[in-house]
Amino acid sequence: MIKNINIPTLLFTMLLFYSKTLWAGAGFEVTVLGDRGGIKDGNLTAFLVRAQQDVNYLALDAGTLVNGIEVAERKGAFAHVTIPKESEYGVVGYILRDRIKGYLLSHAHLDHVSGLVIASPEDSKKNIYGLANVNKALSETYFNWVAWPNFADQGKGFKIGQYHYVDLPIGQSQAITNTSLKVTAFPVNHTVETGAFVIENQGDIMVFFGDTGPDSLSNSVDASTDSSKENSRNLTKIWQYLAPKVQANKLKGLIIEVSFPNETPDKSLFGHMTPKWLFKELSKLEQQSGGKGSLNGLKVVIQHIKYSLKKGADIREIIKSQLNELNNLGVEIIISNQGEQIQL
Repeated sequence: MIKNINIPTLLFTMLLFYSKTLWAGAGFEVTVLGDRGGIKDGNLTAFLVRAQQDVNYLALDAGTLVNGIEVAERKGAFAHVTIPKESEYGVVGYILRDRIKGYLLSHAHLDHVSGLVIASPEDSKKNIYGLANVNKALSETYFNWVAWPNFADQGKGFKIGQYHYVDLPIGQSQAITNTSLKVTAFPVNHTVETGAFVIENQGDIMVFFGDTGPDSLSNSVDASTDSSKENSRNLTKIWQYLAPKVQANKLKGLIIEVSFPNETPDKSLFGHMTPKWLFKELSKLEQQSGGKGSLNGLKVVIQHIKYSLKKGADIREIIKSQLNELNNLGVEIIISNQGEQIQL
């Protein structure tokens, strides 16, 4: 028989244990399937994200899919995955068909969707999430029986029906089917309509940005119309949305592009970032979030560094050095690397 139990102490200990358990379950695991932008096929923008307490993934863009899963498997990213005995697939097939429950597409440029299109004949039924114009572009440009068979349930010709388009309303939360995640979409600045996505797990959030340039250069990248427009406030609106999350310690990290080094002229950016422009934008978030030091320790994952064919040009190292030199915000810069996992 157990004697002398201090009931208040026991209850406090149990509450502390369950609080820690719940806290540990929040957050995100990110697997890098493709970290580059531009011309290097086999390593183009694509990430998998899952809630720490979940087993299923959401794909963030899909420039590289099967090759990225293979690289990640070789690096041990799926060591925790147990394939059911009745499955006829290996790790790559099982991840693709059974563990990826949907695709969240920022825009329909080829280096962000080619992996999805190519893998579609071996994929399973799932949703494609994106802004309405992005889904429309995917349907009209690729799944049209000219570039590729129509594996979706909308669009031209016979509809195979494997994919279902889910148009995301701007600024409204949307649950991701068969995962613990929710997503809220915002437009950002690029040569076509492009999305940034606030992804939520039990109150914690991370943000995945598609290709985007700074607000103040947006009037030079509007290739979709003939009219000139004023400088955008798209990123400013996102920073305003995120500021309370920063103050509440709910923002766990950003995945955002830096395509070119600082030496690239503004007129040649076409809706992309350099290190200096990224930190100008992040400084706005810091100001909105309480001022100096408010972003200290925030994880900023860099993606979409453009591959260069020039002899002796290590663009990744140049950009990494420039980012570190400019980092007066105390953020943690992480250069994404294909096949690796990142905890947010």
